[in-house]
Amino acid sequence: MPLDRDTLGILAAALQKLDAGFSALPEFAQAIPGSARMEEVLLALAGKLQDNYPYFHPLYAGQMLKPPHPVARLAYSLAMHINPNNHALDGGRATSSLEKEAVQEIAAMFGWPEFLGHLCGGGTLANLEALWVAGQLHPHKTIVASEQAHYTHSRISGVLQLPFEKILCDSSGRMDLNDLERRLARGGVGTVVVTLGTTATGSVDPLPAVRQLRQRYDFRIHVDAAYGGYFKLASNLAAGAAQSFAAIGDADSIVIDPHKHGLQPYGCGCVLFRDPAVGRLYKHDSPYTYFSSAELHLGEISLECSRPGAAAAALWATQRLLPLTAGGEFARGLEQGREAALAFYRAIASGDDFLPAFEPELDILCFVPRAHSLAEISAASRRIFNAAARRDLHLAVAELPVKFWPGLAAEAGRSTVTCLRSVLMKPEHLAWLPRILTILGDISSSSS
Repeated sequence: MPLDRDTLGILAAALQKLDAGFSALPEFAQAIPGSARMEEVLLALAGKLQDNYPYFHPLYAGQMLKPPHPVARLAYSLAMHINPNNHALDGGRATSSLEKEAVQEIAAMFGWPEFLGHLCGGGTLANLEALWVAGQLHPHKTIVASEQAHYTHSRISGVLQLPFEKILCDSSGRMDLNDLERRLARGGVGTVVVTLGTTATGSVDPLPAVRQLRQRYDFRIHVDAAYGGYFKLASNLAAGAAQSFAAIGDADSIVIDPHKHGLQPYGCGCVLFRDPAVGRLYKHDSPYTYFSSAELHLGEISLECSRPGAAAAALWATQRLLPLTAGGEFARGLEQGREAALAFYRAIASGDDFLPAFEPELDILCFVPRAHSLAEISAASRRIFNAAARRDLHLAVAELPVKFWPGLAAEAGRSTVTCLRSVLMKPEHLAWLPRILTILGDISSSSS
């Protein structure tokens, strides 16, 4: 069971070294309220935490949940003994430096030697900052995103009191370029959100074509790569997806979530701006925070105030162990997840029990059981979802457009279908795919 108890000895050695750095201080007796019952409480907590899906196991293939790398867990725990706050250098001197270094490595992955960026609580807050900057630069102009883009863009636009409109998607879940151009031609669009890895299907919007439209229409390009961003390093993408990731450096802003494919604990998001001059938009007064050093305090370029320095320590340590390089060990893990999704797609497509949606662009596959009507398909999807869970195979269900499935057609009053969705984001999924297929085959045989 990969709950890495064996690494606790490494943490103990690191804690000893950390403690030695403060050995010159006078000793004091730390008061620890409730210390006599700590073991009792933690054992009770361990029991309660068992009421979770086994997110760390390859038989969990439901949602975008990937276990943090052990070094990230250890680094986070180590930093928590100091509990730094990366808002200002006073609260997180060492971890602020680690954050800047780690974020610089992410920006370099996208080809940006010059940029403005920082970590934040997750993709939602990162997208909020990107669209806030967009609204400052193009006030009152409309933000558009694909109808398959994350719902957070619509919600954030409402918070920012900016108009928002959805653009149709094609039969592969990507932004429809014809519908986008029709909307651009009407004018008033300030920002186009391009999603590289949609939440439902992992679809990759055609960024090069959007970039060409920018030559004729004045708008910002914001790339939401919260899920898919690290696939910039993968060598086994299809041509269209590879071209979109190759063009990501031409965006005005990028969001990526290290707490998804970056092997980090929640919450760890990252927002990047190509033009460092947007930092002027964050300018604010704080008479007690930023005067200990002339060096940049991260709170001066962030909408958040207090932020855990431990998140920066964990990310820095992970990237030190597994550099963000094409062909490296980290990239190979992404490629294995994609190989698993493609193998799953081929197995489903060649069988008689299920019908896959379009070929996956990243590592997410959606499929439905074969049946005579959309209602029957939807009901069967839920039955299989529950039956699989009883055999410890955890998938997800989603409601998606019928047009994603060749051979299915909309019915009166119904243009969507309930499907099964698998996120094969763990490298181990490739080796466990035969077991997953066996379970699904057994369930299908027993229900026919």
